[in-house]
Amino acid sequence: MPPEASNQATHLSPRVTRNSKGLLALIILTAMLSCTTQGYDCSMMNGLNILETYTNYFHLNTVTTALNTSIVWMGQFFAGPPGGWVADRYGRKWAMFFAAMTNIIAATLQTASQNMAMFIISRFLIGIGSGVAFAQVPGYVSEVAAWKRRGLTNGLFNCSYLIGGLIAAGITWRMAKLDSTWTWRGPSIVQAFLSAMCMALLPFIPESPRWLISRGRSDEALEVLAAAHTNGEVDDPTVWIQYREILDTIEFERSFAQDGQKAFWNLLKTRGARRRLMIILTLSCVSMLSGNNIVTFYTGQMLTNAGITDTDTQLQINIYLNLFSFVVAVAGTLLIDSLGRKPLGLISMTLMTAFMFILGALTKLYGASSNKSGIYGTVASIFLFNGAYCFGMTPLNTAYSPEVLNYSLRAQGLGFFTTVQSGLGLMVTMAFPIALAKIGWKTYIINGAWDILQIAMIAYYWVETKGRTMEEIDEVIDGEKHSAVPDLRDVDAGKVDIEVHVLREL
Repeated sequence: MPPEASNQATHLSPRVTRNSKGLLALIILTAMLSCTTQGYDCSMMNGLNILETYTNYFHLNTVTTALNTSIVWMGQFFAGPPGGWVADRYGRKWAMFFAAMTNIIAATLQTASQNMAMFIISRFLIGIGSGVAFAQVPGYVSEVAAWKRRGLTNGLFNCSYLIGGLIAAGITWRMAKLDSTWTWRGPSIVQAFLSAMCMALLPFIPESPRWLISRGRSDEALEVLAAAHTNGEVDDPTVWIQYREILDTIEFERSFAQDGQKAFWNLLKTRGARRRLMIILTLSCVSMLSGNNIVTFYTGQMLTNAGITDTDTQLQINIYLNLFSFVVAVAGTLLIDSLGRKPLGLISMTLMTAFMFILGALTKLYGASSNKSGIYGTVASIFLFNGAYCFGMTPLNTAYSPEVLNYSLRAQGLGFFTTVQSGLGLMVTMAFPIALAKIGWKTYIINGAWDILQIAMIAYYWVETKGRTMEEIDEVIDGEKHSAVPDLRDVDAGKVDIEVHVLREL
């Protein structure tokens, strides 16, 4: 039964602010710190792969470099399902706490690594922590943030990946001046600090109202919705429409359950659920197989192939690349709620494909030459390709994935998404340095041909989700909405006028 109306919060923690803008800022900051840690880690490894103090300490060759770099994907691969289980069983915030604590322990171990085995174990643990965070934080943000700003909020979450990348690129460049093992040990300390900051903010943000309703804690869920949307005012149609949508939709999804268990596998049998998972699969492919992992982890090798071999120059270019990518990603994020998810994906993927072919052609023509214009053109194509990826796929990767999964599928589905992504990431991160060493520029041409197929995937499978609450997206995918209340966008636009007491009595 719905809770009684109340203007006084009695269940929500007093540490959680009732100021909606302030709460949104805290949610964004917590999410961004989580993703900053992940971006920092990837860019740090990119920088370490350029440093001789790191490669000489572990006596790395092409294969062992790929292993050290890609083992994090193995950790993420195994983190997906357990992370989803923790989020469903104990709550979204507990999953975020587990991710942050794991990263702190792993980064400390990485700093103290004395041999390659110890380093690989720490990297595997970092993969587990980042895998849980990458899967469950966007789901949490989508379930708590204001519906109008959901795309922007989750887009900023993934943009902070590039903030972490920029910080790591700068630190790695400065640490390169040191002639000691602290050249590569030092950056890991910052990684642990970022995770600790994220964990410190968790007591000040609320649990997901959808998870609370699924656990019978309706009073608290109503107060969370009020805090997130109406400055704590419970008796507002905006709050009650969302409350009724969530309550009705979760009750509908429970009708698929067997023996009191969650309806995950039963929902896989429905046409709508299969559509959702196909979107998740294509998004996994686009996010990992577009060629972006070459730039993320092996910028140094790409620049060497392009004719730039000086270590200091490569590290500086890495800084500029991260800064450029961040600016472009923010631009794409600001457009996600107006332009829409599917158009943004098509624009991004089309530009990536074009720049990938250009990169391959320029590397072939000028990679072994001393033609400065050709070399600069090759570097520019690296920037343009990465910019095209960041413009669309950086915000979409975390904004779109939780939107297309209904509540019963969301935590486990995002875990599945992370597992698939990580498997693909492991494959390409192991393969790319070998491919670049063996066939050079042809790697880009092969990847470009695959990117053409990904344009078709987006055009055929993806649906538009902008301007809808999480529950209203069911109508786009399933063909029907599972609640009788009017759409919030219609109420917000003044097309429908409805009183709170009517919603309470439904």
